[in-house]
Amino acid sequence: MHFTLTEEQSAIQQTALAFAREQLAPHALEWDETAHFPVDVIRQSAVLGMAAIYVPAEIGGSGLSRLDGALIMEALAYGCPSIAAYISIHNMVAWMAGKYGTPEQVSAWMPQLTSMQWLASYCLTEPGAGSDAAALAATAKKDGADYILNGTKQFISGAGATDFYFIFARTGGAGADGVSAFAVMKDTPGLSFGPIERKMGWNAQPTRQVIMDNVRVPASALVGGAEGRGFRFAMSGLDGGRINIGACSLGPAAFAIDKARAYMFERKAFGKHLADFQVLQFKLADMATNLEAARLMIYRAADALDRADPNASMYSAMGKRFATDLGFEIVNEALQIHGGYGYLKDYGMEKLVRDLRVHQILEGTNEIMRVVISRKLLSGNRG
Repeated sequence: MHFTLTEEQSAIQQTALAFAREQLAPHALEWDETAHFPVDVIRQSAVLGMAAIYVPAEIGGSGLSRLDGALIMEALAYGCPSIAAYISIHNMVAWMAGKYGTPEQVSAWMPQLTSMQWLASYCLTEPGAGSDAAALAATAKKDGADYILNGTKQFISGAGATDFYFIFARTGGAGADGVSAFAVMKDTPGLSFGPIERKMGWNAQPTRQVIMDNVRVPASALVGGAEGRGFRFAMSGLDGGRINIGACSLGPAAFAIDKARAYMFERKAFGKHLADFQVLQFKLADMATNLEAARLMIYRAADALDRADPNASMYSAMGKRFATDLGFEIVNEALQIHGGYGYLKDYGMEKLVRDLRVHQILEGTNEIMRVVISRKLLSGNRG
């Protein structure tokens, strides 16, 4: 066992960090202030292989590991967690389309997804079905050779600005076995979007309802060509999604520590730099220690997923819970170190506090993470 990155992993990490510093960080405050979704910048990440990170190379992806992906998301989030999180969502959809699509679907969809010619949205959550995803009510009813989709999806990242919608709808009876997945393009008649939600954070990406009113799609839009498999598709993406949202908490925490450290050398109080006060030295030490612990949890979970470890879901839940809780705590402490200036938008700390708060809710709330962990522990099947 070792704790160093390979030469290739270090190169991947540095490439993503350079992109974050050059293309994301300089504009992050402006995008947040103006609620601008930088589609042009997001598409530039595809040139660097960040549009289909875990998709096999033979179908146009980068063929990288989940650990590689965590390194990339952590680095991108150093520049802007909102944009990094959207790129993670696009990657989840691209991975699902490549893994579960029929050969014909893969041929039709993957070139556009891996190049980000099509940006993707993941449509599972509904107004009445969040943590209990199997209770979704959207329907897809057979009509000749087509399906007619009706229902509403809630909290959909990128909705209205993206092109490819991976939608889960009920083709059968109640419960998980009645759910199927469909690929629907933005310009499909009957597909519309609610108003842009006014959010606490993540303002650089639009969040809207996706509304289906008699949306007619051909049978070729049924992902995998068979009904009743959608819920399994959705659940298979959760472990990776949880690892990624945890990784998207690491980057901003590292950024916040860097900013807090620099501020401690700039600001003086009572004739001394803040860096000379032991109480703040200890606070910075705790922040750095917590970041390193969270980072190790995320990397461990990603490695478990790559190795198909039977405990990978538990480790992913542990990592997500730990990293998102500590990430939020770290950026909040960095704001505190900045004092009144941290509360001002120009310093960027308050944006990180707002952005990272939702990470404790996404991909399953941290209360649900505790349910996942405790069930595994109590089952007696832990390896």
